[in-house]
Amino acid sequence: MRALHVAQLNFLPAPAGLAPAEVLERWHSLADIAEAAASAGTRVSVIQAATREERVTRGGIDYHFVDIRGLDTAAGRGRRFAGVLAEIRADVLHGHSLGFAEAAFAIAQRLPSLPIILQDHADRPPRRWRRAQWRRWYAALAGVAFTAPELARPFARAGLFAPHTRRFAIPESSSRFSVGNRADARARTGLHGDPCVLWVGHLNRGKDPLSVLDGVSLAARRLPGLQLWCAFGSAPLLGEVRARIARDRQLAGRVHLLGTVAHAQVELLMRAADLFVSGSLAESCGYAVLEALACGVAPVVTDIPSFRALIGGSGIGRLWACGDAAQLADALAAVAASRPPAARVRAHFDAALSFAAVGRQWADAYAQVHDERRRGVS
Repeated sequence: MRALHVAQLNFLPAPAGLAPAEVLERWHSLADIAEAAASAGTRVSVIQAATREERVTRGGIDYHFVDIRGLDTAAGRGRRFAGVLAEIRADVLHGHSLGFAEAAFAIAQRLPSLPIILQDHADRPPRRWRRAQWRRWYAALAGVAFTAPELARPFARAGLFAPHTRRFAIPESSSRFSVGNRADARARTGLHGDPCVLWVGHLNRGKDPLSVLDGVSLAARRLPGLQLWCAFGSAPLLGEVRARIARDRQLAGRVHLLGTVAHAQVELLMRAADLFVSGSLAESCGYAVLEALACGVAPVVTDIPSFRALIGGSGIGRLWACGDAAQLADALAAVAASRPPAARVRAHFDAALSFAAVGRQWADAYAQVHDERRRGVS
């Protein structure tokens, strides 16, 4: 039986001046999601909006960089993409982001037999006064995909999805990180602690580092050897974080602000850690949590839909209520006492979140919408 040919389309234009290899390096999820789908036997092509025409092949996947200069409307760009999709004879379109519904609708108008799935990437429903138009655009979709079913609820409450539009729960991506030798990673990074706890995320309100610090302060009374290491990018709360550390003797000397580190260095930090902590109030997936699980690090993360989907009932970590420092302290103490082996955490990742696991889920979604559209056409 012929493998389905799926085109994954990134509507967001690549930065001008970057070569294809640089785009794939900067936007690593573009290749990651494609390779995950291809791992299940799906034939995958990637279409990337760009400022020049190029085509490269990597890992058996064709990447088509499509020049959209001069196409000033979503409808115009959609028609341009439809021409490429027809040329490569795609069976299914997997579009990145629910925010490009108008362009997806334009494709559907040109290629009505092509089933389209749009994948959530931290998207939000349109404002109320625009929803009638967006309902019309979304009605052209065969499916939508979110990391967790609950993430679709704001769209569903607004009545944006048609009854025929299938909803899939598929992790947003996967990770190439792997388990390493903890002692070696600690020697190379200088990380230490009993437990050694790692934070990777921006220091902003959405990540809620202040609640994490409150929880660590409480947990330190039961875990005197605890050390918290924080790698972060943007840091609008850096001043508040430093002040919170300075005024608390439980935190001073225990919390280490590492600042921005290279992505490869993050893997080494995770290999050195016993626990991974997150205070996120909302995530479309949680790439840092995915990476921690890939490295075999036990998660102590907020009880939000995406994290529930990533951890499930695996028993490899704990969820805690957003903003509840006391609950975080209890979770840190409980996981520090049990410390699931890295191999057990990684086994959960392999079974549910690896490239192969995510690829199988995408293959099933593609087959469903393709078969359904074929039956409808026939």
